[in-house]
Amino acid sequence: MAENASLRAIDGVLQKNAMQIRFASWRFAPRLWPTLAAAVFLAATLALGNWQSHRAETKRALQARIDAGAQGQAVDLSRAPADKDALLYRHVRASGVFETQHEILIDNRIHRGVAGYHVLTPLRIDGAARHVLVNRGWIAAGPNRDVLPHVNTPTGPVTIEGIAIDPRSRYLEIGPASPQGRVWQNLDFARYARATGLALDPVVIQQTSDTGDGLVREWPRADAGVAMHVSYALQWYGLAATLAVLWVVLNLERVKRSPPE
Repeated sequence: MAENASLRAIDGVLQKNAMQIRFASWRFAPRLWPTLAAAVFLAATLALGNWQSHRAETKRALQARIDAGAQGQAVDLSRAPADKDALLYRHVRASGVFETQHEILIDNRIHRGVAGYHVLTPLRIDGAARHVLVNRGWIAAGPNRDVLPHVNTPTGPVTIEGIAIDPRSRYLEIGPASPQGRVWQNLDFARYARATGLALDPVVIQQTSDTGDGLVREWPRADAGVAMHVSYALQWYGLAATLAVLWVVLNLERVKRSPPE
């Protein structure tokens, strides 16, 4: 009780010496402790808003890189080094032979409301002792899930083009699950490399060229997530503005005029 009384006494003294602004019949007299609390929360929300704005700028640069790489000249993987940072989001080209014995189907892929699979097949690159995994496109599942669809795969040398994407992208992952034969619930790139024993390039080619296999290749535009960070930044700035308005309103009071004598 004595401690609370001391705090009230200190607050009263500070209040007497606090800033007071009067205009017309209104007085603005912010109290010390609410003002300090408001200042802390205001600084925190502004800092979080600035951080999200910085993340948005970083993602804008990444989105520009993605868009420029997709429209640029194709990089030939038989000549390019297997460097993930150099290849990621670039338009690439690869020539070689598909090895269907290591082909897998990524389950639960929906296209225009129809369930199906993404077909991933490794391509042995001509002139290089390595492979690259190719997401060749979408194929519909049959009426019986126990019978897998037949995939037409070129048997001879082919040249394909596409976009180099991250094999650990969330787009290829929907949750942990063990493979069931050729059918995988998601692409675990490290597990796939161990299971096949192939020397794989550190990217997956999202194929865009046509090889006459009948697969659907309507890929969504890669999104770096700029809008999400902009939305979060606006929310934090909005909260900061709300705190500032509340601080002003709660410290503003009408002054009662004394009646004339």
